[in-house]
Amino acid sequence: MSVAGGKAHSVRVNLYEMNIQYICPLLRVFDMEASLAFYVDILGFTVRESAGDADDVGWVWLSKNDINLMLNTQFESPDRPAHPESHRVITHQDTVLYLGCPDVDDTYKELKSKGLKMKPPRFTSYGMRQLYLHDPDGYGLCFQCKHE
Repeated sequence: MSVAGGKAHSVRVNLYEMNIQYICPLLRVFDMEASLAFYVDILGFTVRESAGDADDVGWVWLSKNDINLMLNTQFESPDRPAHPESHRVITHQDTVLYLGCPDVDDTYKELKSKGLKMKPPRFTSYGMRQLYLHDPDGYGLCFQCKHE
């Protein structure tokens, strides 16, 4: 038994090892077309699967190398407001996807050449080189590599 925060917890032993092969986060987006332009055209993801009409895709499963990501629209097209609702997107800034990237500086140059505005990469006190930016919905992305 272990104690954390004054409460006793029993130690659990799992004799069965689950075969979990990947993680695929789902992000709710306002404008799928803008999101696809960012993730596919700029970052180079490919659409693995999608749902909806060709001109009104509501869900996509994207992949790039070993990365999986799903995007789903917040609203069906007839119900979509003219602008994102602030109460729905306020917490997007709290979500950051950390992406392993062997050359953060080259990635910075490439993304700048595609018109993205962001601060240059920086070194952290814990030994990482990191480049932060936001997608069209305000979700954070951090391209990072271990600095030797």
